[in-house]
Amino acid sequence: MAARCLGRGVVRLLGGLRGVGERGLAAPRLWGSASVPAAPAGSYRERLALAASEPAAFWGPLARDVLVWDTPFHTVSDCDFRSGRIGWFLGGQLNVSVNCLDQHVRKSPESVALIWEQDEPGTEVRITYRELLETTCRLANTLKRHGVHRGDRVAIYMPVSPLAVAAMLACARIGAIHTVVFAGFSAGSLAGRINDAKCKVVITFNQGLRGGRVVELKKIVDEAIKLCPTVQHVLVAHRTDNKVHMGDLDIPLEQEMAKEEPVCAPESMGSEDTLFLLYTSGSTGTPKGLVHTQAGYLLYAALTHRFVFDYRPGDVFGCVADIGWITGHSYVVYGPLCNGATSVLFESTPVYPDAGRYWEMVQRLKINQFYGAPTAFRLLLKFEDSWVKKYDRSSLRTLGSVGEPINQEAWEWLHRVVGDSRCTLVDTWWQTETGGICISPRPSEEGAEILPCMAMRPLFGIVPVLMDEKGNVLKGGDVSGALCLSQAWPGMARTIFGDHQRFMDAYFEVYPGYYFTGDGAYRTEDGYYQITGRMDDVINISGHRLGTAEIEDAMADHPAVPETAVIGYPHDIKGEAAFAFVVLKDDVGDADVVVKELRSVVASKIAKYAVPDQVLVVKRLPKTRSGKVMRRLLRKIVTGRAQDLGDTTTLEDPTVITEILSAYQEYKAKWGAAQ
Repeated sequence: MAARCLGRGVVRLLGGLRGVGERGLAAPRLWGSASVPAAPAGSYRERLALAASEPAAFWGPLARDVLVWDTPFHTVSDCDFRSGRIGWFLGGQLNVSVNCLDQHVRKSPESVALIWEQDEPGTEVRITYRELLETTCRLANTLKRHGVHRGDRVAIYMPVSPLAVAAMLACARIGAIHTVVFAGFSAGSLAGRINDAKCKVVITFNQGLRGGRVVELKKIVDEAIKLCPTVQHVLVAHRTDNKVHMGDLDIPLEQEMAKEEPVCAPESMGSEDTLFLLYTSGSTGTPKGLVHTQAGYLLYAALTHRFVFDYRPGDVFGCVADIGWITGHSYVVYGPLCNGATSVLFESTPVYPDAGRYWEMVQRLKINQFYGAPTAFRLLLKFEDSWVKKYDRSSLRTLGSVGEPINQEAWEWLHRVVGDSRCTLVDTWWQTETGGICISPRPSEEGAEILPCMAMRPLFGIVPVLMDEKGNVLKGGDVSGALCLSQAWPGMARTIFGDHQRFMDAYFEVYPGYYFTGDGAYRTEDGYYQITGRMDDVINISGHRLGTAEIEDAMADHPAVPETAVIGYPHDIKGEAAFAFVVLKDDVGDADVVVKELRSVVASKIAKYAVPDQVLVVKRLPKTRSGKVMRRLLRKIVTGRAQDLGDTTTLEDPTVITEILSAYQEYKAKWGAAQ
């Protein structure tokens, strides 16, 4: 059944797992149990009020009931946004992998934990909770044998696969800290994350498969670790039969796992010990490693998975996100597995081999909840509806959107065409920093309305406020402002790895006493929330947050480029795309050659999705007298609002606007003629 589940080399490994029984189970815990979280008592409004007014009374009983504890906690929370102190379930000890695996193996070992929808069309592999536990234990023992201890950092550079999930859980089992790096990132981006986290081990595949194409993962890792002095070993699994170069640091993972016992005693971890780091882009050029901890994160992921998506025992949950992003962490791995669900791992793309890929998979796997990105939906709605309607989607109950605000056309298509106007559609808002969904149409009162393109309702324990430009709280409805959260919740990030001051500066100093999300929002007269977009220099490309400074830094390394400015602009498919304004040195001969080189530089230093769709060479950039680039003016030019530039009195030389506008119009005409 699971012969190909982890890569070619695990065929023999899983054969050896059959009939091992319950040897791999951790000793039964005495505190807490629940394969599916119990709902808090009371009506929706009562629970919402309790979570806001008495967080300890709301979260304490849930944590005791939902999670399996080694040692019970003595304090529900100790949080102060002004000082950046965030702590939940203090004194408690548990192991996340036990909550995600052992408790379910004890009750129903042959229940399916994962369905791996491989890149090859029509091929799925099912992994039971028992198989996943035993694979996790073998991998955990392999890590320990190669010097990984509690608190050590491990980089996981793998596409969506059961072995990637097992790698995450193996780290959790032994108290190591994982940092999953999206397998589309370049060697430079991978090296930067490995070095910031000081990773001891990297886990990867020889190659990846995506959309019918081979991705040379091992070659990228080889290039990255040349710059990474802390890496002692690279564990290499095999997704294909192709041989790759194996150097002194490289270890064939499946061979080593086959030598290990399928039993590994779980490390008992404090509630506030670090579970994982996940790097996200900020408004400066350096990605930040957000720290998520054990108990609070797991509880919040599990509860939001159940409440938002109406998860019920026996459901097949289909989140098509990559595990390299927080959505994959919370709603492919930790939330569903803590709830004992069957979680789908989607390795391919929405249009491989054709535009029916998602919906053929829904029919074949009988998926009940489908959670995806507006970028994919905008891409698919360009195709004929027949690509959707030819497949049976009657198993679907809930459809979800994540990563960026969804537009009206995509929402209507998802609701009407995919959901046959009968499925609940949840447009969810949350961030890497929040750990789980914070605003969503569900949960709600029974039968409550859902408005298109609107996240609408705060989750339990989420208390939003809108701020004006002077830092005053905006009251009432029909108002827009900076979206802040006034109260801590268990799933939120605790700090930025190695730089708590940056954490404070980014999230708590802008509006003291509040968590600043970086997003703007509108609140209706009925109190519903609609996200209006980023308020800082971060753009959202196909659901991936990317600091404009990262792209600028990459381009500025080119010897012919003294300065650049990158902005985001609306894109029909991606939601947002990058537009780069580039100043070249006077002695540059062929500007087109430099532009081509700049695109290549961004692809190699960051990732292909970060490459600007448009690059315009200009003589100079619009700057204030103090030298700050006025990107808002560039954004207005690109979005056709040059007649409404607002206050330009701080510009050092106002004639630069006419200059850039003329260059843009010429570029636009040339580019349009080429289409």
